[in-house]
Amino acid sequence: MPRSKLSKIELRILEALWTCGKASIRDIHGLFPEPRPAYTTVQTIVYRMEAKGAVRRVERHGNADIFEPLVARDVTRNRVLDEILSFFGGKAAPLMAQLADAGKLTPDDVQELERTIRKLKARRREESK
Repeated sequence: MPRSKLSKIELRILEALWTCGKASIRDIHGLFPEPRPAYTTVQTIVYRMEAKGAVRRVERHGNADIFEPLVARDVTRNRVLDEILSFFGGKAAPLMAQLADAGKLTPDDVQELERTIRKLKARRREESK
């Protein structure tokens, strides 16, 4: 997929496809939270995403096209994260401070982050031996 930015609705469509593996436009539309966008809006966006190379048609059931994602969840998350970090000078610390100030970073999140950091340090020590 070209390195173009994904809109919020495109990310929701991809999330639906990552969850299901493959799905029809009707299935994708049904996975949107209320208030849902119009079915035709989801349809148009899916076809545009197909043209961009983000999804592809894999089969047809009756008159329904079935789509699957062509971009991996982790690759997309990393792209979005890079975009967010760019607002913070590419540094994680100001982002974490903003999350804490906004009440989006809980003590449980901090503990989980500390566990992840310990695991990463242990893995790096093992790899360097």
